[in-house]
Amino acid sequence: MPKQKTHKGASKRCKLTASGKVKRTKSSKRHILTKKTRKRKRSLRASGIVAKSFEKKVRGLIQAG
Repeated sequence: MPKQKTHKGASKRCKLTASGKVKRTKSSKRHILTKKTRKRKRSLRASGIVAKSFEKKVRGLIQAG
């Protein structure tokens, strides 16, 4: 059976941290920014951590290769 390929969309969006958690970029920072507060836009700059319930699935997509 052939090896499973890395999901390129997931690998571009998520990275693994040194402690093994899955880091991701936050959404909603592309357009319609005028109605969002400064505080909200500033918090969207920071990276987030993938939820525990979803982490196994994302890890499988990233580490397939």
